[in-house]
Amino acid sequence: MHILVITEKNNTAIRIATILSDNKMRKSFSNRVPIFNFETDGKKYTVIGLRGHILTLDYPQEYNIWNKIAPEDLIDITPYKRHDAHFIVRALQQVAKDINLVIIATDYDREGELIGTEALDVITDKNLNVDVKRARFSTMTKVEVDDAFSNLTEIDYNLSKSAETRQLIDLVWGATLTRFISLASGQTGRDFLSVGRVQSPTLALIVDKEIEIQKFKPEPYWKLEAKVATDPPFTAVHVTGRFFDQKEVDALLKKVTGSKVGKVQNLKVEVKRDLPPSPFNTTSFLAAVTSFGISAAKAMSIAEDLYSRGYISYPRTDNTVYPQSLNLYTVLARLKETEFKPMVEEILSQGKLRPSRGKSETTDHPPIYPTDAAPKGKLRREEWQVYELVVRRFLATVSPAAQVRMTDLDVLIKDEIFKAEGKKFLDIGWRKYYSYFKLDEKTVPEDLKEGQTVPIDAITKLEKTTKPPKRFSQGSLIQKMEELGLGTKSTRHEIIQKLYSRGYLEGGSPSPTGSGFAVIKALEDYAETITKPNMTALLEEDMTRIADGKKQQAEVVEESKDMLHEVFKILVPNREKIGDELRKALQAQNIIAECKGCTKAGRKGNLVIKRSRRGKRFVGCVNYPTCMISYPLPQKGKVVTVVDSCPECDAPQVKIIVARRRPWLTCINMECALKKDKKMAKVTAKGTSEEE
Repeated sequence: MHILVITEKNNTAIRIATILSDNKMRKSFSNRVPIFNFETDGKKYTVIGLRGHILTLDYPQEYNIWNKIAPEDLIDITPYKRHDAHFIVRALQQVAKDINLVIIATDYDREGELIGTEALDVITDKNLNVDVKRARFSTMTKVEVDDAFSNLTEIDYNLSKSAETRQLIDLVWGATLTRFISLASGQTGRDFLSVGRVQSPTLALIVDKEIEIQKFKPEPYWKLEAKVATDPPFTAVHVTGRFFDQKEVDALLKKVTGSKVGKVQNLKVEVKRDLPPSPFNTTSFLAAVTSFGISAAKAMSIAEDLYSRGYISYPRTDNTVYPQSLNLYTVLARLKETEFKPMVEEILSQGKLRPSRGKSETTDHPPIYPTDAAPKGKLRREEWQVYELVVRRFLATVSPAAQVRMTDLDVLIKDEIFKAEGKKFLDIGWRKYYSYFKLDEKTVPEDLKEGQTVPIDAITKLEKTTKPPKRFSQGSLIQKMEELGLGTKSTRHEIIQKLYSRGYLEGGSPSPTGSGFAVIKALEDYAETITKPNMTALLEEDMTRIADGKKQQAEVVEESKDMLHEVFKILVPNREKIGDELRKALQAQNIIAECKGCTKAGRKGNLVIKRSRRGKRFVGCVNYPTCMISYPLPQKGKVVTVVDSCPECDAPQVKIIVARRRPWLTCINMECALKKDKKMAKVTAKGTSEEE
């Protein structure tokens, strides 16, 4: 029997072939695609890794010329699947001819099931008589991979249909809305404006938050604090908390000023259990790891790589409850081979393991946990950060609760109540191993008694101002998306990354660019439903019902088309207004500086980003051809305007932002002496190093 094993990527093909062949597989190539061959138990195996999706949904060629068809007419056009990875498709067709059995071993989730069935469609074009089975696993450990291939199951076509439905819906929404907005504003070609079913409500969250921040007006307030001179000293705050009336706080300050003693009242001491965190699912993992300054997309890429190398479990999961089948002691035994050995031994010495539980319990994959010992020296810095986070979270979830003594009391000063609270960890429990949280202790004397008189050192009026709401972090944005039903555990980080790559977001804590503002403002003014999560969340629920076998693909696709037709009933009559609003906003965003040549000539003009006939960007004056001033620009990276002009030549400066590089400031005047000096210094330095 000849068996073909299909995996999602080449590195997982290597891992699975290594495990199944006991490291005796032979590598060869089919149509330049690596394949791995071996024999075991009288069966011949061929393992091939894909590159994710090898088929892509698209419209027929005649509908891909934007100006030839009205965007709304695309809604009812049936897309087709085209081959997107020709080398892999041809390799599959070549090896499929003499195959008896195909085992789909892609990731077990919606996308993985669809990727597997896409490969199966290619194979059955050449071999109709092939049998098909499914290998399901959540870790790339030898035990689980061997078990999965010993207990093969059937393909879940409902799951793959759910993912295919998402593709169909996202294509029609993205294509029609993107074309409409881009054509209305004249932003076509490489400068097109992207709009999407999940992308736009997500961007709207960030834009609305930014508007809230911009509209925020700081307001002064005051607090009264009493310094209590016990051993140790502590601070009590007036029960009112924030005073927004200065006369009121001044009157109270006058009343209590000069007081030398206060009286302890309503003393309450309680020892509480500080419970361990729940196991990591995808959302909580990303919320934690992005606090390191790693983007959500990069974090998932690292996690997927660690999974494929057998170090952690599958990172796309909603589950926050360890299944009973997971032997926690076995996991800890593996971790004894790492630098976490002292922690593991300490946890094991504390008695029976009682793992924490989260609110979400699913059966597809377990929570994220370490599956093998990873050598620190063989991992890159960010890989180790992610692995260590997963290990420490796991250790925390199987550790005892922390014990905290909480003290609440009032200090009565001239009939005015000042409140104080104490917090002291008696046993830090799980926090010893999951050291990413500060131990925010507040000290008060342990021997305080009800009715006791305490000395007052001073009473102070503090003036503060209210703070604007915080921007979303990438982690908190993903949590908000989950709360609103925007996207899935597998797509949320990709949506955020797409917003960055489209130029709609900037900064580590995502804030909208001018084009991000412009698109959402236009949509909120004329088609607000596109920017709200309601329709998107409803469609997400429908796709879950398809996966559960409770709804059919055709029904959900038609429902989404009906929604989109209703949206276009609003968009089309307002096309000119939407286009005008977008053009004005985008023109404002593209202004680099005021044109000093026009100013000297007594006219108004701005230097803006333009594109040549060949598509290259440059800076030119809006008054061209009257004003011929122009400057070149770097062709890669995002251009951000800055206020200060060049200190050497007074020409405009811009900041250039390129992915995975530190942003840099540059003068756009190529004749600038400072710029030439810097270039000469680089050439000299290079020449010196070569001579040495």
